[in-house]
Amino acid sequence: MATRSQTAAVLLAGALALAACGSGGGSKTPASAGGGGKTLVIDTSFDLKTADPGRTYEPTGLFVDKAAYETLLTFQGADVTKPVPQLAESYELSGDGKTLTLKLKKGATFSDGSPITADDVVFSLTRVRDMKGTPSFLLDGVDVAKTDDSTVTLTSKTANPALPYILPNPALGIVNSKVVKEHGGTTDAQDKAEQYLNSASAGSGPYTIDSFNVSSQVVLKANPKYYGTKPTYEKVVIRNVEAATQKLNVQRGDSQVALNLSGDQIKGMPANLTVKKTASANVIFLLANQDSAISKTTPNAKFVEAVRKGVDYAGLLELAGEGATQSPGVIPSQLLGALPADQAAKRDVEGAKKALAESGVSNPTVKLEYPSELTVNGLSFQPLAERIQANLKEVGITVDLAPAPITTALDNYRNGKEELGLWYWGPDYPDPSDYLAFLPGKTVGKRAGWKEGAAKDIEAAGEKAATAIGDDARKQAYADVQTKLNASGPFIPLIQPSQNIVTASSVTGLEYHPVWTVDIASLGAQ
Repeated sequence: MATRSQTAAVLLAGALALAACGSGGGSKTPASAGGGGKTLVIDTSFDLKTADPGRTYEPTGLFVDKAAYETLLTFQGADVTKPVPQLAESYELSGDGKTLTLKLKKGATFSDGSPITADDVVFSLTRVRDMKGTPSFLLDGVDVAKTDDSTVTLTSKTANPALPYILPNPALGIVNSKVVKEHGGTTDAQDKAEQYLNSASAGSGPYTIDSFNVSSQVVLKANPKYYGTKPTYEKVVIRNVEAATQKLNVQRGDSQVALNLSGDQIKGMPANLTVKKTASANVIFLLANQDSAISKTTPNAKFVEAVRKGVDYAGLLELAGEGATQSPGVIPSQLLGALPADQAAKRDVEGAKKALAESGVSNPTVKLEYPSELTVNGLSFQPLAERIQANLKEVGITVDLAPAPITTALDNYRNGKEELGLWYWGPDYPDPSDYLAFLPGKTVGKRAGWKEGAAKDIEAAGEKAATAIGDDARKQAYADVQTKLNASGPFIPLIQPSQNIVTASSVTGLEYHPVWTVDIASLGAQ
């Protein structure tokens, strides 16, 4: 995401993929955790750029759009192993993995009461793919066609077994094509519907967007024409709040949900609060730019080896707090193809000094960039960066820290301008194919100045993984990709922080999801 985060997540994608945000404080929005007709206040650290589902890619945007838009397929609760129908009634993937056929549900309607048609589905998905916004890669190489009034077919040029796992992403939310076209919507780069979609909803979700501000607050209202089960909360206020303030707000009842607390921050919570602790799917990593126009130092393979061996991973885990784990590779532990813990890198100061000597670079000084005000799972990047700076000084590498506001840092990251970068990636969809973005010439690879053709053995391993069919073959193929990435790639996976969500005890039904964090419509009250 991301980022995601993302973020950069992301998100950010994820990543990663991240977006413009501020570090807002706790406004005194009245809140009640009672039943229907009541208001729910959720505090989170914004990674937010847009509410347009065809453009959103940041974790907070996915969280918002999950409530306002529905997708063809979704996941039940926290289960990411099996996509289930939402706007589709059923789906079938062909044996060769190239064709996905979806039958549409009858009776589904948009928030203006009009029926959802196959034409709306084709328009929505084609718009995402051809507008060339951040999430367009989700449907790269996928043709979308209406077979009949109740059937849509997605056809890939090559085997795409991840497609059912991709479709639940809120960026692929189905929009009311008539309304979007009336407000400048097209299925190409000329699309001008974003401004409208940042102020109103054109979806079929249980909520509509009442107000939207990328730096402070988003307000959702229950969709009065929702055809499905009505949500418990009539109004949901999502606020941009730093982690420390999130903790204070939820403790004193100014909010009912805090999404971004660290393992240390959740210690000693009072009995009237519920703490849901689970492994996050975010992986925090370092990147070393491979573009010699950006740096004369970081493209050196021995320099990257020195950094990899010089980082004190155990020390970073201490900073991250209870529940965090070291990341053996870029794929998080809960997804197919994740590397086992015993393959995680270990600190080797002497080995790092030896690699640095072999690099031929004497007394290097490099700049480390990262977002200054962003917190991921309650973690600020500043103490992580300071610890890395101290670690590498012991090896003989001087690191100049260059924190920047998210907008500045994100632009440099996405445009491949950072010498060293500290970022995170959260899954756009819970399938290992999302992590092929780290390969040369792909989304995150390009952010590290790693051009297509730069590592042909890794690229070949990625192509094999992308078309592998069957869980066993895919698991082995993605493990192979990560082993090769760890050996000679420009990325250094660091930690997978814990995901800690604190709620008032009156809030029920909360399940953490690695793509959209929380499904607001599933929250109940007692």
